[in-house]
Amino acid sequence: LGNTLYYKRFFPYYTFNLCAGLDSEGRGAVYTYDAIGSHERVGYSCQGSGKDLVQPVLDNQLKAPSILELPPRVAITSLTKKEAIQTVKIAFSAASERDIYTG
Repeated sequence: LGNTLYYKRFFPYYTFNLCAGLDSEGRGAVYTYDAIGSHERVGYSCQGSGKDLVQPVLDNQLKAPSILELPPRVAITSLTKKEAIQTVKIAFSAASERDIYTG
C-alpha cells in the first residue's frame, strides 16, 4: 500500500487508508497511511467521512482523559476481542446516525 501511494506522490490518490491486523506477536496492529504513502503504527484510528464523528467516541472509550491525570494511566486501553467488536459497533452506530456515507 505504501509503495503504491508513494509511486503516485506527484499526482496522488487523495485517499487516507488504514491497515489493521495482527503483528508477529499476535497483538492487534493498526497503521495509518497518508496520501503519499507515509505510515505510522497507532493504537487506534479512523478515516473517512465519519471520522469527525467516530474519533471522539474512540477517544472517550480508549484513551486516558488527560496526560496530566494523576496517577498516570496507560494511554491506550487493552481490550478483549469481544470488547473491541462492541466498541467498533458503538462507534459506527454513533456515526451512522449522523452521516449517511458511514457504514
